[in-house]
Amino acid sequence: MDHRLASYLAEKRGVVDAAIDKLVPPEGSEPDILHRAIRYSLFAGGKRIRPILALMGSEIVGGRYEVAMPVAVAIECIHTYSLIHDDLPAMDNDDLRRGKPTSHKVFGEAVAILAGDALLNLAFEIMTSESTLRTCRHDRLLKATGCLSKASGSFGLIAGQVVDMLSEGKRVDRRQIDFIVKRKTARLIGASLQCGAIMGGASEAEINCLALFGEKLGVAFQIRDDILDHEGNSSELGKAVGKDEQRGKATYPSIMGIENSKTMMNEEIVSAIRLLDEFDDRAIFLRLIASYIGERSS
Repeated sequence: MDHRLASYLAEKRGVVDAAIDKLVPPEGSEPDILHRAIRYSLFAGGKRIRPILALMGSEIVGGRYEVAMPVAVAIECIHTYSLIHDDLPAMDNDDLRRGKPTSHKVFGEAVAILAGDALLNLAFEIMTSESTLRTCRHDRLLKATGCLSKASGSFGLIAGQVVDMLSEGKRVDRRQIDFIVKRKTARLIGASLQCGAIMGGASEAEINCLALFGEKLGVAFQIRDDILDHEGNSSELGKAVGKDEQRGKATYPSIMGIENSKTMMNEEIVSAIRLLDEFDDRAIFLRLIASYIGERSS
């Protein structure tokens, strides 16, 4: 990873972690087991790419990153809830996430389900709290809330998860995989930049450009994830490899092969980076993130 990007991500991850710690109920809050489960998954070692993208979305259009922080924390809550539910026995039945036992393995299925539910609700509680309403413009908050709700709901993340599950073990075509990846992964990544740009006071053209960049980045991210399931190291990834093939998952490598999938990923990255021309040097870290996505090993 480029040292400039590594330094930037470490700095922003620190401020995101501090905000999550402040805005999420502490352990010991009743019911204690629920809040321990929430914090266990939130602080299990995620890279915070989505909330950092939200902060970048504000900064790149001339806003302060602080105005996007409630949205950034909300996005990480939604992302974490989706991972908790994705790991459940009724879905992907995973035992490890980021090298640690998954939530249902530690707290039981019922608490894991409820922790995910609580995180989804907490996201919108944070975005509409009194402290957020005091410090952020209400019209921008309303627009960002609508954007995030749509990206997370039955036309976004959840739609992708449903079709992903229904496609297991079946013959699928490119159109179905496009549907799964764009909704399950790309929509929320696109919405991260989109919501950050909204909070930073971006124009509609800037918002749309950053949202499209984010969706292309999300597609590339998922392709790389699928390739790593074939070629990656389980100790680096923090989870078992080869599970996609075992479960008959619908992925780009499963219908296109590894090399064609790599070609597609690189094309998405190049196409995404071209969208940033209008932002000049302000987009340096977005360009670096796009390049890093194609080479990451975890």
